[in-house]
Amino acid sequence: MKNEKYVKIGVTGAAIVAFGILFFFLVYRMDRFSGALGMIMGILRPFLLGGIIAYIVTPLAHRLNRLFRGKRAGLSNVLALLAVILCVVLIVLLIVPQLVTSIVGIMKELPAQFAVAQAKIDVLLKSLAEAHPEYAEAIDNALSSITKSVNSFASGNFGSADDIIRNLKPILIGSTSTVSSAIGVIKDLFIGFIVALYFLSRRRQLAAQAELMVRGIFKDAWADWIIHEVKYADRMFNGFFMGKLLDSTIVGVICLVGCLVMGFESPLLIAVIVGVTNIIPFFGPFIGAIPCALLLLLDNPVHALMFLIFVIVLQQLDGNVIGPKILGDSTGLSALWVMFGILLFGGLWGIVGMLVGVPLMAVIYDIVRQMTFGGVRKRGHGEMIDAYRKEFHPEAEKGAGKAD
Repeated sequence: MKNEKYVKIGVTGAAIVAFGILFFFLVYRMDRFSGALGMIMGILRPFLLGGIIAYIVTPLAHRLNRLFRGKRAGLSNVLALLAVILCVVLIVLLIVPQLVTSIVGIMKELPAQFAVAQAKIDVLLKSLAEAHPEYAEAIDNALSSITKSVNSFASGNFGSADDIIRNLKPILIGSTSTVSSAIGVIKDLFIGFIVALYFLSRRRQLAAQAELMVRGIFKDAWADWIIHEVKYADRMFNGFFMGKLLDSTIVGVICLVGCLVMGFESPLLIAVIVGVTNIIPFFGPFIGAIPCALLLLLDNPVHALMFLIFVIVLQQLDGNVIGPKILGDSTGLSALWVMFGILLFGGLWGIVGMLVGVPLMAVIYDIVRQMTFGGVRKRGHGEMIDAYRKEFHPEAEKGAGKAD
């Protein structure tokens, strides 16, 4: 028994030392580790993309399978994937032509807008010079300096044929890189949809295999907890994204109707941008509103102001009426933790992090809450939990707590 005790202590100590060495190695060689991880993720990108597509398509495949009474599972999977592809193609066909038209229109209107602005500045400076003769010379010098700078910029960048060719080179190189990236994305999407079809056809078998692995590796208590958290995470992500898609569709339709009524330019493009970016909580409507407002500003500044007011009203309507009706309190997170999750994961992973930040934060919060409450109860302080819930979350007694 004594030897067995020393063996356990030795194994534990060796494990701690090994973990410390591994941790130090990872920190010290973080650049190489990150590079290797990035390379592996790049190779597996189509596979990961296929898994994400399969996860998004699964609810629709389930509904179609129920419609066919469980006799056409393969057909349900194919139809669900085709529906998603059709939606993506329609959105691209709606956005790209109008976006190109808007950019071309901006390029045509920009010189005229610039000339009008310059004329207004000239009139303003001349009126200031007439009102304040003592500053006339300084204003004259400022006007001359501005004119020289503009002319110098124009002649320096667009003066001779050689200059034009020199300035077009980076644009052409950037265009080539963009086309190459687009081809890579299309290739990854094509492989991803094929992988997604395999995932969909084997989803029940894969779920059973994952449960067998968990049961085989972990003890029953840990296995039960892991399976419970995975199911909870699935409910969080599935409920949040399905609800957000419906919510964003309604917001996009309302935006389209509002833009048509107020006579804005490119109403369909604006509605699609606002609807798509609305999937991101809190910041989404404003992320979509900025480019749309700039687009309207070049055509009609009054329309740009009207649009900003309209977006603020629409955001309030969505946040207080439409969103709660559709999503309810699906994540159980307070506004503080929602914003924390968006900022944290958005800073780590960009737009993707902002999209997954809320449900991921809900899962992390649930894990921390269970660990905390379990530890408090284990130490015989269960009354602290009861007092906390009674004061801050009286609804928790009915099984509907909100994270603070």
